[in-house]
Amino acid sequence: MTDTYKFLLPENRIPRAWYNIAADLPAPPPPVLHPGTGKPIGPDDLAAIFPMELIRQEVATEREIEIPEPVREIYKLWRPAPLHRAVRLERALDTPARIFYKYEGVSPAGSHKPNTAVAQAFYNREAGIRKLATETGAGQWGSSLAFAGSIFGLEVKVYMVKVSYNQKPYRRALMETYGATCIPSPSMETAAGRAVLAQNPDSNGSLGIAISEAVEVAAQNPDTNYALGSVLNHVALHQTVIGLEAIEQMEMAGFWPDVVIGCAGGGSNFAGIAFPFLGKKLREGKDVRVLAVEPAACPTLTRGSYAYDFGDTAHLTPLMKMHTLGSSFMPPGFHAGGLRYHGMAPLVSHAKELGLIEAKAVHQNPCFEAGLLFARSEGIVPAPESTHAVRAAVDEALAAKAEGKPRTILFNLSGHGHFDMQAYTDYLSGKLEDRDYDAAALTASLDALPKVAAE
Repeated sequence: MTDTYKFLLPENRIPRAWYNIAADLPAPPPPVLHPGTGKPIGPDDLAAIFPMELIRQEVATEREIEIPEPVREIYKLWRPAPLHRAVRLERALDTPARIFYKYEGVSPAGSHKPNTAVAQAFYNREAGIRKLATETGAGQWGSSLAFAGSIFGLEVKVYMVKVSYNQKPYRRALMETYGATCIPSPSMETAAGRAVLAQNPDSNGSLGIAISEAVEVAAQNPDTNYALGSVLNHVALHQTVIGLEAIEQMEMAGFWPDVVIGCAGGGSNFAGIAFPFLGKKLREGKDVRVLAVEPAACPTLTRGSYAYDFGDTAHLTPLMKMHTLGSSFMPPGFHAGGLRYHGMAPLVSHAKELGLIEAKAVHQNPCFEAGLLFARSEGIVPAPESTHAVRAAVDEALAAKAEGKPRTILFNLSGHGHFDMQAYTDYLSGKLEDRDYDAAALTASLDALPKVAAE
């Protein structure tokens, strides 16, 4: 037994700066617009719900942004995260491919989300904020912000998409264990929630609706700010610790990836693993394919329009240029709740438009099939969201087998599935359905996109 299974970095190799891909892109991303004026927004437009340091990071153009030492100190609880070589999965597939995965499930909350939750909580505390409002889908983000709030002494209120609130009671319990309040969304607490329930009392909810509720609470309460778990530039920035560590660990392993894979809902874990590798490609010409994998029932990158749209259902946010299914789009209630979002991060969308990344959509049954294979070979039960990346990695490995040629595959295993066992129970009992989106509803949603004057 000479195979190395894990590549570990010491704590002093935790990155000292986040990587900002905006510095290396061949064309700048389109500006974020004020929905009232149609003009680019300024810092004052965001100051009611975000601390100024995060606003500065949102528009930053420098390549590196220093990670505050208090944030690095908290990162030490789980970072650097391990890089694994999936030796047993390679053997199970009988493939010449080399499969590596960066495992973010070692964090206290069990996913990649604390990488930005800790940073956002820190900057809000430094700005004198004492309460945060947020949304969550499957609960990975909500439990991560709850954890970060407990570290920095902040009250956290989480609006959790109702279908996930009902599917994942132990995620709710984890948030409450960390001291947060968890509300099913849509709720009667906000005007945005009441409006949805008036139209559809049985609404499953969506991330767009939950965002509307959290933004409304933050905008109406001076002591409360809003925190977002994905999509925005500063969130993608904070997640780059994943890829920065992985570059160093792949060097330890002696391989450069032919393909880097991440599941994609709002885009944060995908950006975290992919952007540092794309930076190497853009600056140094180090070739790499980058693949985003999304659910077929919510296919933002593969079926959405690249257009200006609101980030929420009630149209309380600025307009962002992104791949979108339309802010009124309601995806089916599949188990990968963290991927049920109508839009994609503007930076990820821009990278797709520039031809820097590829995207594919997959149904949930093939994903759980791959998740089960991974669990039975590698011992880790992937989160439903992460099974999308596992599926794509398995497909790449099988393609290498068919070609009879080796290739090096790296994917981000963004979280564990310990709170998602009902999804596996449904799969194992044959109850899991591959749900497709409503094509007519998608057309109607896209037809309702905001009209923005040509740039």
